[in-house]
Amino acid sequence: MNYRHAYHAGNFADVVKHAVLARLVEYLKQKDKAFRVIDTHAGIGLYDLGSEEAGKTGEWRGGIGRLLDATFSPEAAALLKPYLDAVGETDASGELSFYPGSPLVVRRLLRKQDRLSAIELHPQDVQLLKELFAEDFQVRVTELDGWLALGAHLPPKEKRGLVLVDPPFEKDGEFPRLVEGLQRAHRRWPGGIYALWYPIKDRKAVAGFRQALADAGIPKIMDIGFEIRRPSSEPRLDGTGMIVVNPPYTLERELNVLLPALHALLAEEKGSGWSLEWLAGETVSG
Repeated sequence: MNYRHAYHAGNFADVVKHAVLARLVEYLKQKDKAFRVIDTHAGIGLYDLGSEEAGKTGEWRGGIGRLLDATFSPEAAALLKPYLDAVGETDASGELSFYPGSPLVVRRLLRKQDRLSAIELHPQDVQLLKELFAEDFQVRVTELDGWLALGAHLPPKEKRGLVLVDPPFEKDGEFPRLVEGLQRAHRRWPGGIYALWYPIKDRKAVAGFRQALADAGIPKIMDIGFEIRRPSSEPRLDGTGMIVVNPPYTLERELNVLLPALHALLAEEKGSGWSLEWLAGETVSG
C-alpha cells in the first residue's frame, strides 16, 4: 500500500472531485437539520505543495493552479466559491502553499451542527489526520478499512448526509469493490447521498463499471465524466469520474454550468470532453 496522494494533490481530478463535493455539502446545508459526511478513504487531510512529492509531478499547477487567477462567468464563479473558499488563501507571491484533501474541504464547509467521520487505514496517515483535527469535536477520525465503513457506519444517527468513497485504485478489483460496497451501503441507508470517485484510465474497465452500476438495481445514479486528454494506447490518467447516487435535484443544472467552465480551463488536448449521464433514473432513455 504505497500510494500517496501527496504526488497528485490539487491536480485536475481533485479540482473536479472537490468542486462537486462542495456542491453536495452546500445542498445539505439548505436545511437547518444536522447532517454527517463520511469520508471512507480520508488520507492525511492537508498536502504541502512545496513538498518533494508534489514537486516531482507538479500536477497541481495543471489543476488548482489554473484556477487561482482564472475568470469565470458570474454563475460559474458563484458555484465555485464554496470550493475555492475551502481551498484557502494564496501566499504573498500569489502561490498556493497547501491544498486540502476531501476531509478538510468538507470540514471548512460544515456548520456548527454538522459532523464529519474521517476514516483511514494507513497508520501514519491516521496519525496526521488526528493531529490535523485535534480537539475538533465535529470530526471523528477512525483507523479502519474504509470498505468496512460502508456497513458498520451506516446509517448515521443524523439520518441525513453524504458518503464519499475515494479509494486509491492501487490494487486490482477496485471497480467491482466499488459496486459491491455501494450495493451493501445502499441496502443499509437507501436515502443517503453517495459520491464515488474513479479514474478514467482503463476505458474497458470504466465501461464495465458503468454497466455494472446501471444493472445494480439502485434507482438514481448520475455519472460525471471529465477528460482532459484523448484516449491513448499508453495507460495514463486521461480523466476523472464521479458517481453520485441520490443526487440533489439542483446538481444536474449546476454541473451543466460548472463542467464546461472547468473543462475550458483544464483540458490539455482538443477532442477531450466532459459528460453528464444518468445510469439509472427516470431520465435514462430507452
